[in-house]
Amino acid sequence: MNPHLTLKEIERYRRQIQLPGFGEEAQQKLKASTALVTGVGGLGGTVALYLAVAGIGKLILVRGGELRLDDMNRQILMTDDWVGQPRVFKAQETLNKINPDVEIEAINEYITPENVDFLVQKSDIALDCPHNFTERDLLNEACVRWQKPMVEAAMNGMEAYLTTIMPGKTGCLSCLFPEKPDWDRRAFGVLGAVSGTLACLAALEGIKVLTNFDQPLYSQLLTMDLTQMNFNKYRTYHDPNCPVCSNYLKK
Repeated sequence: MNPHLTLKEIERYRRQIQLPGFGEEAQQKLKASTALVTGVGGLGGTVALYLAVAGIGKLILVRGGELRLDDMNRQILMTDDWVGQPRVFKAQETLNKINPDVEIEAINEYITPENVDFLVQKSDIALDCPHNFTERDLLNEACVRWQKPMVEAAMNGMEAYLTTIMPGKTGCLSCLFPEKPDWDRRAFGVLGAVSGTLACLAALEGIKVLTNFDQPLYSQLLTMDLTQMNFNKYRTYHDPNCPVCSNYLKK
């Protein structure tokens, strides 16, 4: 991918290029980058939106299943007439209309042992946004295996957390959650503004990692309780005996 910016792109991204420490160099890095976004729903879809408008070069969107009516309070890339159809293709269509300069690959699948390595190897970063830990663990293991950074974002009701995992530098998801939360993917209540808030922060983390702009949440876990607007940061634990990342770190 040619990272050279066209005159149209320089104008499109002019306001972020003006940021101290960002500039055209960071914009070129974004254009040269490919981001994998999994779980393209209320969280992942909004992550993809803000990466697209920021000028990422390519997005790989992965999400199986059809759009349901009760998705519509938070999945802002969707439209009412798309209910019952594969949501990932509507996400691709909407993003193409918003920013036609971004290459978008839409895959109507969930993350599986059969596809995860191929997808991670094609990407410069993964943004982990599915509704279950089965997919999250698969993506985490593949990112460790192929030494790719992963932005980990999850929410439940009015609570959310965010961290950025860099293999060889931080602990991984299995260090953070050796025992997995028992989530019911459809039973918890959700306000679209909560998933959108977390998604914006996750997209920002991805941009920071890809451009070396400012400081990502390496070895830090940001937690949010949006009922009271409480935000806290904690140091994350790096398990020297982690079954996923310890062997890699010993190499």
